[in-house]
Amino acid sequence: MASGDDSPIFEDDESPPHSLEKMTDLVAVWDVALSDGVHKIEFEHGTTSGKRVVYVDGKEEIRKEWMFKLVGKETFCVGAAKTKATINIDAISGFAYEYTLEIDGKSLKKYMENRSKTTNTWVLHLDGEDFRVVLEKDTMDVWCNGKKMETAGEFVDDGTETHFSIGNHDCYIKAVSSGKRKEGIIHTLIVDNREIAETS
Repeated sequence: MASGDDSPIFEDDESPPHSLEKMTDLVAVWDVALSDGVHKIEFEHGTTSGKRVVYVDGKEEIRKEWMFKLVGKETFCVGAAKTKATINIDAISGFAYEYTLEIDGKSLKKYMENRSKTTNTWVLHLDGEDFRVVLEKDTMDVWCNGKKMETAGEFVDDGTETHFSIGNHDCYIKAVSSGKRKEGIIHTLIVDNREIAETS
């Protein structure tokens, strides 16, 4: 090669596209079900480079390079309601690490257990599409595929009905007392006068 020649040594002298270099230090993946949908949280931890990267639904939320302290925490927000999430990084022995996810200050397991008491979720198929309907029992907010629905509440003889629409379909969530203190109120989703089974 001539000394004045500034052409590259290799024909293909390009770095790999971002998707190939992404996720090389992936150490943890969590699926978190919130009212607006199920969110995938991925965490990269480069123990030799000190890199920490948090992805929420494939979008990079946090990137830190050359962190000399390999333990600690990363806090970020998830979903439409900007729910607080924290990844804790703890050393368990030598160069082994444990990664735990907290949602709203609770362990993921505890948060999900509590959420199952405060929400009802239904998954249904309408007009060739899947829909995930979530009722937040404390606020009576209804979410469908990530969007908070416009609702109208109505008192009826045996309880209440919260009406909304999915496309051309009339829907409502009926709330009636179980008559048993431990069970409390029973919520049922009705779409086009047909009861939809709740997702466990």
